[in-house]
Amino acid sequence: MRTDIFARLDREPEPPKIEIPRMSRHRIALFGGTLAFYLAIVVAVLVSSWLVALDWKVMLFRPYQQWPELHAFLDYYVVLGQRGPTAVMVASWLGWRSWRQHTLRPLLTLGVSLLLLNLSVGAVKLGLGRLGPHYATQIGSAELYAGGDIFPSGHTANAVVTWGILAYLATTPRARRYLSALSAFVSLGVGLTTVYIGTHWLSDVLLGWAAGLLILLALPWFEPLITRTEILILSVREQWRDRRRQRRSVPAAPMAPEPVLLPQALGGGAAAEGGQGPSSRGPAPGAGGTSGHPGAAARARAHQAHPVRPERMPLTPGGSRRPSHTDRSPRGSTGPSRPVTGGPVGP
Repeated sequence: MRTDIFARLDREPEPPKIEIPRMSRHRIALFGGTLAFYLAIVVAVLVSSWLVALDWKVMLFRPYQQWPELHAFLDYYVVLGQRGPTAVMVASWLGWRSWRQHTLRPLLTLGVSLLLLNLSVGAVKLGLGRLGPHYATQIGSAELYAGGDIFPSGHTANAVVTWGILAYLATTPRARRYLSALSAFVSLGVGLTTVYIGTHWLSDVLLGWAAGLLILLALPWFEPLITRTEILILSVREQWRDRRRQRRSVPAAPMAPEPVLLPQALGGGAAAEGGQGPSSRGPAPGAGGTSGHPGAAARARAHQAHPVRPERMPLTPGGSRRPSHTDRSPRGSTGPSRPVTGGPVGP
């Protein structure tokens, strides 16, 4: 059983050396050509040229009525251009790559590309305000500045950027070629699907393709910013880890014993009740071995403050506990004395 296939799923021991794309002359030429195409489409729609007439012809053709059997499948296929689901899927893949390669560049690149997409496409959408085919009011009109938000197509531009970022971040030329073909197929399919359903004009899709491609071609200009952001985030993470290690390694400081503080009235009452002052309890300072010892002094103060038990009446009656003898006379009595041995006592 081969295990080298599953070994690629493990985390690499150290970050690999990935070649970051540069803004080469070839890329600059492609960026300039795509930008010119982008501006040409915008101008063609603004002046209501032949492109707007083509939009109306495709819309009146109603592709969803010509091929109704494709409608059920294309309703699901167009989800590949929605920003929420595609962002979650691609971010999950790039997040695993970031963990495996010890780098935040894949996730940061995706974030920068989506931010550029929202700013550029959103600004044109709101600025031109074009209505979609289902809300058009006048045949042959470009339907601009009417409060719409469908020019350029957000689904198409998002498909180009989201799936194209996988090819941009590929580590080998072979993977880059395959992923580029896959992203082109998905983005073209999503754009044509929106035309089929009738949610976008054909010119919306053309401008969406150009808008997404411009973002992918411009990403090398933002690589220095991505690198600085990654270094900053990693440094903050290391500082946070160092603080946690220091907190775990430093032991807690030992707490000094606190002396027992008792109310002064308790000590004074005990002295008055026992009939003697505090000085009569224990030796005076300097006498014996307790002078200058804080523990002994504290025990002495606690002993002095202990209240003295008052005198109690004896529970047994007074007198001797010995049994009385009738043949004995008490001591000190004046009765006859005991006879002295050695002869009779005279009268």
